[in-house]
Amino acid sequence: MPEREDAEPIHQWVFRGLRRAIMSGRFPPGQPVTIRGLAARMGVSAMPVREALRRLVAERALALLDNRRVRVPVMTVERFDELLAARMALEPEAAVRALPSIGPERLAALRRINRHIDDAVANADGETVVVQNLLFHLTLYGARADSVLVPLIESVWLQTGPFMRAALEDLPSQGADDHHAEALAAIARGDAAALRLAIQADIQTGLGHLAQSGRFAGRLGAERAG
Repeated sequence: MPEREDAEPIHQWVFRGLRRAIMSGRFPPGQPVTIRGLAARMGVSAMPVREALRRLVAERALALLDNRRVRVPVMTVERFDELLAARMALEPEAAVRALPSIGPERLAALRRINRHIDDAVANADGETVVVQNLLFHLTLYGARADSVLVPLIESVWLQTGPFMRAALEDLPSQGADDHHAEALAAIARGDAAALRLAIQADIQTGLGHLAQSGRFAGRLGAERAG
């Protein structure tokens, strides 16, 4: 859970923590979530958890079942393709628009995050890879404080987050290029075209790779048939 900010209402802290956990892939697809279990884990009462789950259902990060239980949504081929297309459309544009606002301090922060990712890959620490990958992207796009694209991107990440762990954990064995390093080099040069290409390649290598893997395709096909 993130640190609670000064004077932050408990319900907002719970919502923010659960939202980031879903975006970071800490809840696998199809996993049921309960108010009692989350409240016990977070050390809070049921009320703020209930409110957070209601908001997350409204954002399509969670699915409300007929029996009023809540779970992480399962995926279909069609929905996954649309989410991938949304990331490919939104994120390269957000990166390019953020580029003029990236100063030395933010570039240094992005480089530190990428080193954490490299270390996590070397240590086969999939959870850290997923968390730091999310932080890298949001730190990059968030350089433009008034960006209208970042909330849209977060909405898409909420729906793809449960699958990111499988995508990124498989990448080391695939010998993937370090597209974050390419993005960092492009930022240092102020090269918007190269930055756009690097982000496109990074998304395609991650989610695109997952969509093309036989294991994932089989799982999606089963959901479609069922």
